[in-house]
Amino acid sequence: MQSLVQKLLLQCEPEKSHDFTINWLNKTQHTPLKWAYSTTTIQKPVTIAGITFDNPVGLAAGLDKNGDCIDAFAEMGFGFVEIGTVTPRPQMGNPKPRLFRIPEKQAIINRMGFNNKGVDHLVSQVKKAHFKGPIGINIGKNKDTDDAKALDDYLICLNKVYPYASYVTINISSPNTPGLRNLQYGAALDALLVGLKAAQETLTQTHGKYVPLFIKIAPDLSDGEIQSIAQSLLASKMDGVIATNTTLSRDAVQGLKHADEMGGLSGSVLTDMSLNVTKKLSSALDRAIPIIGVGGIDSPETAKARLDAGASLVQVYSAFIYQGPDLVKRIVKAL
Repeated sequence: MQSLVQKLLLQCEPEKSHDFTINWLNKTQHTPLKWAYSTTTIQKPVTIAGITFDNPVGLAAGLDKNGDCIDAFAEMGFGFVEIGTVTPRPQMGNPKPRLFRIPEKQAIINRMGFNNKGVDHLVSQVKKAHFKGPIGINIGKNKDTDDAKALDDYLICLNKVYPYASYVTINISSPNTPGLRNLQYGAALDALLVGLKAAQETLTQTHGKYVPLFIKIAPDLSDGEIQSIAQSLLASKMDGVIATNTTLSRDAVQGLKHADEMGGLSGSVLTDMSLNVTKKLSSALDRAIPIIGVGGIDSPETAKARLDAGASLVQVYSAFIYQGPDLVKRIVKAL
């Protein structure tokens, strides 16, 4: 049944398929109809940053931007679920069409632009969720917020999600918000991390719990940039790093339909690039900070390679779209 539904959805316009799926999951996750996608979560616990994850395979941010389907995705066997990216104020994102499949490579190009219902809606959804496993909340800045005031947007989101998140991911690597990736470098990154860690310290005292902060970085980084980011993460005592977001490169899809569309490219074509970043980042960090590997995780073999390269956990997104929930079980069983 899952295979048939998945094939039908892949024949439809990508964003319409996405919206239909999210709406259906939202409506069925607390009803008997959840049997259509429910499976037993395989217990292979992993503990990082003080959090115990039921198993090392999680849902990457971007699929459930508003936290509308937390329990549905939890039913599919994920060890943890990351929702968002969410911004302080609701925003429509970029004009449609903005989501494109490249099925020959099991790849996706998106230029969604942080379309979401705003942080207050997401928090209301997290409060209603039944899932007892780790929930990561991925936060960003609004498109019309000046780069110099980016920290303000992250702090607004951090303050609102802190009581409800298992961890918070700071998204500074989406290619679809102008200027966002500039926050990954040098003084701009250092200032951002200092501000976030200061807020984390205050929030820990206020709420009586410590919520780890993870930074999500791009795959399009030079060796020097990886070294610089690693030094900033270590200096600020950041709790973790997620490697990687989508790529701007089109080398792996040249000549294919939609390859020239603007936006971030994800899927199997990202496997080697993200693996390479993970290896270099792990070396630069000397394993002092945990890494969550994401990008091109499309099989048990690629997941194991990412863990061998220094990641402690992995996340899936594009391959999950193409292969369905069975991918989660296959990966977890093999690890």
